[in-house]
Order: sequence, then C-alpha cells, then structure tokens
Amino acid sequence: MGWISKRKKQPGWLALGMHPDHVDLVHVTRAPNRKPEVVLCDTYRREGSYTETLTRLRKELKLDQYHCTTLLKNDDYQMNQVEAPNVPAAELKAAVRWRVKDVIDYPLDTATIDVLDIPGGDNSPGRNHQVYAVTARNSAIEACVKLFNAAAVPLEAIDIPDLAQRNVAALFEPEGRGVAMVSFYEKEGMLTFTRGGELYLARRIDITLNQLLDPDTERRNQYFERVGLEVQRSLDHFDRQYHYVPVAKLLLAPLPHGIGLHEYLAPNISIPVETIDLASALDFPLIPELKHPERQSQCMAAIGAALREEAAA
Repeated sequence: MGWISKRKKQPGWLALGMHPDHVDLVHVTRAPNRKPEVVLCDTYRREGSYTETLTRLRKELKLDQYHCTTLLKNDDYQMNQVEAPNVPAAELKAAVRWRVKDVIDYPLDTATIDVLDIPGGDNSPGRNHQVYAVTARNSAIEACVKLFNAAAVPLEAIDIPDLAQRNVAALFEPEGRGVAMVSFYEKEGMLTFTRGGELYLARRIDITLNQLLDPDTERRNQYFERVGLEVQRSLDHFDRQYHYVPVAKLLLAPLPHGIGLHEYLAPNISIPVETIDLASALDFPLIPELKHPERQSQCMAAIGAALREEAAA
C-alpha cells in the first residue's frame, strides 16, 4: 500500500515514526539469501514543531538520500472487509470504492481508498473472495504529505500499522503455516493473522502498552485477562472463517522483561505462544541496543514499516 516521488538513493526504506514527543528513524536494507539488515535505528526528541524537527533531521542525516516512508495514525484510517467485486483487476479499486460508501461516515469524494487482497483457500471454493478496503480521509493524507513537504523530506509512501506488523510477523512464519501476532503501542494493542506474508485479519485490542506496565499487580492481571480473552476469541473466529489457514503459534511482540504477559498467555491460549526476538530474524551489527526487548518494543512499528518490500518510486 502506498500513496507515492526520483534520483539515485540509498537501498531499502527509511521509516519515520512520528510520536508526540519524539521521532523514530529506522533504515532497513535487504539482500538475496540474507536476513534483512537494520542499518539505522535512532530516536530523536521532538524540538519545536514537527516541521522544525524534520527539517533538522533532514539536514543532519541527509534524508533526501533515502526512500522515506511513514505510518498513518490508527485513528486516521479504517479497514473494512468486503466481498471482492467481480471486475477486472484494473477496475477493482474503483468498484470497491462504491462498496464502502455506506460504511464510512464522510463523503466518498473526500476519501482515499486502497485495496488489500485476502487470499482464498484452494479447498474452500464456496467462500466468496474477500478484500480489505483501506480508507482514509483525503485531509489526513494531505496533512501527512504537507508536513513532510514543509520540511523538504521526500516522502515516497504512506503505510498503515497493520501492514507494518504483517512485515514483522512474516519473518517468523513457519513454511506453509500462518501465525497470529499481538503487539502493544501507545494507544492500543493490535492482533494480526498472516500467512505467506499476506494479511488475513487485523483486530484492535483496547489495551495500551502503559496499562500492561502498570505497577499494580492486580490491575495488570486484569489487563492480561482481557488480552487473553480477546486473543482466544479471535483465534476461534479465525479458525471458523479461515479454516484453510493453519495457525502455528501466537507471536508476542517484545515487551519489557518481567511483566509476565507471556507467562499468563502460554497456559491460557490454545496454540503455542512465542515471544519474538528480532535478533533471530534481523541483522543489526552496528546497533547493539536493539538486542534489548525494550528497544525492540519502542521501534517495532517503524521497523515493520522499513521492512516493506514494494519497490520505491
């Protein structure tokens, strides 16, 4: 997915994760028969406006030499699963556009729409082909582009967190089987189901990272219970809807040591639970701090965005 700019640049993608008080920058390169390499992973404090901060970073890091991407905020877009219209591929996006006109709460002519295919199963011919319609207000896209333009940072693509998480999950998929992955961010948690690098299902969990870090053990355990219940319900739903996709395990995104979520989920979830370590799937020889789960947790979304494989413009 991308709302796309030209000139010889560094290989791979540089993702800029915009946060209220800081900006995460992650540069990932790929080479055949090698793990993806994280070449850069830094966090910079926001000083002044976003434009002032990005302008400073552009000058210091020569950002015009990179293929830059960023992520929409979770409340700036929607994902709706719809039946794929029976039209030629070239007409799919336009046809889906009319399918979502009744499910968005703003005029269709003010919406930007992209389509993500949901692969069907060879053994489920009776199932209607489904796609995800990803919709965003034009104003949200324009505001993002305007911010980067004002700082003269060349933005080549805008992505969504669901696909960034898909990119990370794909690194841990067993051959021919799917995985569920749950992660937690500043405003919510996210649960995705993927196989073969394709996103089948994405759901939100109304639990934040800070809630999971609550020092009150009783409250934290209540949050754990809510997470476990939502994950198991989603697993059951996925099994009914996508029985042709065997889910091998639940991937738990890195969290600070000692909070106990893995220990809670492991005996309460119907599939094996694995806390992932990015060091097993990525190379980052020049970034030793990325060995720590706290740092992996902080930069997870930006790493996923920088793992995009779509060719740059």
